[in-house]
Amino acid sequence: MNPRLFWIFALSSLVYFTQGIENLPNQGLFYYLKESLNFSPEKIMFITSFTTLAWLVKPVIGYIVDNFLNKRLWIFIALAFDAALVLFLGLARLPLVVLISFIVLNSTNTAFRDVAVDGIMCVEGKKYNTTGKIQSIQWISISIAVLITGIAGGWIAQRYDYKMAFLCLLPVYVLVGVAAFFYKGGHENDNKRASTLFKDLKRLFSDRKLLIIGLFIFLYKYSPSFGAPLLFIQRDVFGWSKIKIGALGTFGTVFGIIGAVLYYRFSQRINIKKWLFFSVFLGAVTTLSYLHYTPVSAVIYDVVYSLIGMFIFLMIMDFMARNTAKGLEATSFALLCSISNLALTASNLSGAFLLDILGLKWLIMLSSATSFLCLFLIRKI
Repeated sequence: MNPRLFWIFALSSLVYFTQGIENLPNQGLFYYLKESLNFSPEKIMFITSFTTLAWLVKPVIGYIVDNFLNKRLWIFIALAFDAALVLFLGLARLPLVVLISFIVLNSTNTAFRDVAVDGIMCVEGKKYNTTGKIQSIQWISISIAVLITGIAGGWIAQRYDYKMAFLCLLPVYVLVGVAAFFYKGGHENDNKRASTLFKDLKRLFSDRKLLIIGLFIFLYKYSPSFGAPLLFIQRDVFGWSKIKIGALGTFGTVFGIIGAVLYYRFSQRINIKKWLFFSVFLGAVTTLSYLHYTPVSAVIYDVVYSLIGMFIFLMIMDFMARNTAKGLEATSFALLCSISNLALTASNLSGAFLLDILGLKWLIMLSSATSFLCLFLIRKI
């Protein structure tokens, strides 16, 4: 591997690892709000919902990253703000309004890093035909970070508090900064005349192929969700403990990492369009399998489908990265990701609405049927 590719992989993996490890203070914050401030679950949910506001406007962040300064510099700027914020959060007992505001700012910096490094992934990945490999490394890294936070976050919350968890993020930011320093690319904007957000969005929404891909992504991702009822079955019917359910989630994450490793291995060999076609039928079949849900099958489904799901997820992300608009990679990739996220939100809302009307059995069958909504677009993408 040439040095430039090495630092692309290093920077991408560390930025995504950081996204996962930034959840380290979450358990401590939850216990602070619950046990120190005596907040209700509803109030905690309301307060924490503000922390992801920046992720709702990722295409706008993409516009900023594509048009001003450069992608590498945006990563440095976000890291500098992050370091200052976690120092305040870790060293001072802040009023609640300031505490939440700082966490929102920290999340905003994370969104800027994410969009900037995804822009680098699209530009460099298309150049070297490595978009799939880079994204595999990214999601392996964030999955490993999730495993670490699940253990270390609880231990820190038990022994210290959320402030110590914030301070533990400082060395991670330093590592990302080192990788960004040695990566010498990301300067596509240096000689580019800044456009307006309206012009960029007009260009993207005038791109027929991109619009078809966006519609395909939405229909591919959309199906009425039934995940929450399965958790109720695990608790109330199977009588599983919280620890057992958590352990099953950990196993799923491990097998998801295996799926990412497999995609890294085969991403440059597969015909994505053909595999997308077959994955539609695979998705329909795996959805129908939940009609037979027992303690044994629940474990098998979670483990096997975590592996398959990560492989297919990365294939979709790879497909999106390969089809980003030249010069607007960060904006167009963020737009496609937002469409994907919108489909998942629609899945959750429609699943919640239809569960009482149809019941779980028919909801599963409907969810399987909606898997085929995207088939008519396969030939056009």
